[in-house]
Amino acid sequence: MKIAVLTGAGISQESGINTFRDSDGLWEGHDVMEVASPQGYKRNPELVLDFYNQRRRQLLEVEPNLAHKALAQLEKDHEVVIITQNVDDLHERAGSTRVVHLHGELLKARSSFDEDLIMDWRKDLLVGDFCKHNSQLRPHIVWFGEAVPMMDVAINLVQVADVIIIVGTSMQVYPAASLIQYASEDAKAYFVDPKPSMNSSNRITVFSEKATVGVPMVIEELNVRHKK
Repeated sequence: MKIAVLTGAGISQESGINTFRDSDGLWEGHDVMEVASPQGYKRNPELVLDFYNQRRRQLLEVEPNLAHKALAQLEKDHEVVIITQNVDDLHERAGSTRVVHLHGELLKARSSFDEDLIMDWRKDLLVGDFCKHNSQLRPHIVWFGEAVPMMDVAINLVQVADVIIIVGTSMQVYPAASLIQYASEDAKAYFVDPKPSMNSSNRITVFSEKATVGVPMVIEELNVRHKK
């Protein structure tokens, strides 16, 4: 069975990674446009780099949770791809081998001169850290107002999936929120979120649970279906 899993901030929140959009558009006390937009970076690169340095340090201190690990275990019996809005590496650390990052990766940096020049980066990123073209490195993050380069890849994966599992995302942030629209009419969908933004229907089964509770429930139902 081909399974596409769409994950958002809610799944990583249970590992201790703070989400944004939870307090009037503030992220760790900052207006998100000041720390997550090209304009904000141009105005104050030191602030933006420090913001992501703090996020990176936090990421290196947390671990994948039960939901991440349960999704990784799905690969034993099914063809699974994780399509995540998260910029952490918790899916990979849990054991998932196919992960598409729509919004970039916190543990990578890229050249401001050549966006295809991407490198692993686990330490603080500072003004004066240059690529081989003598251009400032920036976080490998898709900021507000920037294109989402992996979107077409994600659409193609959703189109061929037999099952769609949505975990920890409001499905209200575009363009990622539009992905469910590309699922085939025959695909079965499961939605896991403590405050779901959709209701159960013939095509969608909703679990009003946090990720560590709801994901094992979805997998149990999938196993029952698979055995029939």
